[in-house]
Amino acid sequence: MPDFAIEDQYHGRIAGIDEVGRGPLAGPVVAAAVILPRDESLPAELVAELNDSKKLSAKKRDRLYEVIMSCAEVGIGAASVREIDQINILQATYVAMRRAVDRLNSVPDQALVDGNRDPGLPCAVETVVKGDSKSLSIAAASVVAKVVRDRAMARLAVRYPFFGWEGNAGYGVKKHIAGLGEVGPTAHHRKSFKPIADLFEAMMAGR
Repeated sequence: MPDFAIEDQYHGRIAGIDEVGRGPLAGPVVAAAVILPRDESLPAELVAELNDSKKLSAKKRDRLYEVIMSCAEVGIGAASVREIDQINILQATYVAMRRAVDRLNSVPDQALVDGNRDPGLPCAVETVVKGDSKSLSIAAASVVAKVVRDRAMARLAVRYPFFGWEGNAGYGVKKHIAGLGEVGPTAHHRKSFKPIADLFEAMMAGR
């Protein structure tokens, strides 16, 4: 379970940073930067229950998200499908992370970033592989980013009901692929990702 062991090596405002949405065929990539209180104001349930968002149920993520938003300083950033297609998903992820940090009240003293690459933040950075299972701050960021992106994809699913985005968040699962075969890609699909690129190529060839 994550804790504050890494955070406790630093002083000042420590931001955990994580992203969600690198793998899907549709939708934005979303990042969150979270500065948790490291005193008695931190809700005990976050210490007891926070974890990598992928290891939590949707119901628990939603509940913890509300707790995080009520006690922490949070910045949320995203990169659009167009940006993903223009600069590639890795660079778009870095853009989303920088935007998340920009939306904090001020630049943090230290950032803990999930992964092994510095996204180019305006502060000191420590990268932490599998950080969402080690650092409470990164785990909080993973939950915030996941909930924000899942809700965005659920809203899009109302307009585009063929793909099951309310359940698969744009990942290339069977229902999503079946919808692509039935109605084709939308403006929210990533044209630079091979399955979508192949579909667009076939559509152009059929004109």
